[in-house]
Amino acid sequence: MKLGYQLRNVRERLAKSLVEKGVCTTEKQNFLLFDMTVHPLTDNNMKQRLVKRVQDAVLSRWVNDVHRMDKRMLSLLVLSHSSDVLENAYAPLSDEDYEVAMKRTRDLLDLDVEQESLNERTNELMWAVFAAFIK
Repeated sequence: MKLGYQLRNVRERLAKSLVEKGVCTTEKQNFLLFDMTVHPLTDNNMKQRLVKRVQDAVLSRWVNDVHRMDKRMLSLLVLSHSSDVLENAYAPLSDEDYEVAMKRTRDLLDLDVEQESLNERTNELMWAVFAAFIK
């Protein structure tokens, strides 16, 4: 129950942090009737490196055991999927690589998070966050 409270304004806090680090900037953009704050990237190379790391994680560096995966990359895969940006990272891949990446991502997302959280080598809080985002 506390998870929903903790995740409030996460987008705004992340955007503020990225602006402070110089990854993004803050601009006002007019969308028909509304002025909205947007955060465009300052350096597109950083985005390309991140996309390449995500692609490598599901293709050349794939590990079948989720508990042996890098926790940061595992978190990035789950959170980027829930943000609907993961398919954009896979778009430049060949058809064969795209299918492999999507199958591995689907296998990852279809895991029983409650069962995985019971494993003795795992972080229960991480799997609780995954459960909230995978739903």
